[in-house]
Amino acid sequence: MLVLVTYDVSTETAAGRKRLRRVAKVCQNYGQRVQYSVFECKVDVATQVVLENDLLKEIDETEDNLRIYRLNEPLSKNVQEFGRFKATDFEAPLIL
Repeated sequence: MLVLVTYDVSTETAAGRKRLRRVAKVCQNYGQRVQYSVFECKVDVATQVVLENDLLKEIDETEDNLRIYRLNEPLSKNVQEFGRFKATDFEAPLIL
C-alpha cells in the first residue's frame, strides 16, 4: 500500500531543527520525498506500524504535526502528478 507522510516540525529552537532532520531521515528510510515535508512510502501493514512508531519517537507532539494518509488502490485513479517532479515507479524496471 502507498502511504503519504506529511509533517510540520517546529524549527524555532536548535532542538526543533534537529528533530526536523531526524524525522526526514526516518521518512527517507521508508520512501521518497515528493515535497519538502511530504514523503510517499510503499509499505505493508506491519511496516506501516513500524514507520509510525519510528516517527512518533522523533516528534514532539506538543509542538509538531504529523499526518499519515493511506492512499487507496488503484493509484492511477487516486494520484495525479503535475509539474516537473515525477515520482519513481518502483514497480517498473529501473534503468540507469
